[in-house]
Amino acid sequence: MSEPTNGKTTGMNINKLKEARQLGPPVEFPIPVKELCDRYEALFTAAVNDVLRERNMLNQTLPNNIMPLRDEMKVAGLAFTVKGSKSLIVKDEMKERVEMLDAITENSVIAWDTSNDDETAQWGEVMTMAAVRKGCRGAVVDGGVRDTDRVLSQAFPVFVKYRSSNGMLGRFRITDWQVAVKIGEVTIKPGDLVFGDIDGVIVVPQAMAYEVLIRAEEIAAGESDIKRWIREGMPASEIVKRGGYF
Repeated sequence: MSEPTNGKTTGMNINKLKEARQLGPPVEFPIPVKELCDRYEALFTAAVNDVLRERNMLNQTLPNNIMPLRDEMKVAGLAFTVKGSKSLIVKDEMKERVEMLDAITENSVIAWDTSNDDETAQWGEVMTMAAVRKGCRGAVVDGGVRDTDRVLSQAFPVFVKYRSSNGMLGRFRITDWQVAVKIGEVTIKPGDLVFGDIDGVIVVPQAMAYEVLIRAEEIAAGESDIKRWIREGMPASEIVKRGGYF
């Protein structure tokens, strides 16, 4: 409660906070979602990061210890968010897990906020099988994976912090899904564009995902020119004059 003013007591106003956390309606892209995701996967995260920097958005990368199980893994999709935390409670845990899996949407990427768990494997072989059946494109988990060899055999992109044989039951439980979550310093809302490659994972707010894609494609095309100029022996100073960079 705030201090009285002119004899009146005013309460905390949290309307702006509510508005900031509110989930808006899905954005209608000018191209199919699958095409949007495929075109992002043809790019690289550094190009997308540079576009976000142009927009003064400097904190859209997830913690740099969340990396792909294999260097060649790359994934882009609309965020299907999951929230969970350490818990010793086992009542109805499996029921909630199944409900979450059934809710996964096509062309999504799981974005799993584990509340900084450092013990449990939230992802595994059977979870991968279920996600693939739902048309999910990959998983980004701020936690661990187990059954790693059997996950890898499914050619499903997975980004995690660590590997562990510890299953969730009795150690960790899902609390929510398709809500705003936070991994590192990045808030992720359902439908945001999640893009990961060998350099880590970046998140693009849904409202600007198409515009960022177009600009990132321009940057990628421009880099082709810069590389050609370097191969041709052009001085670095001349490349910069032509709008290039290093």
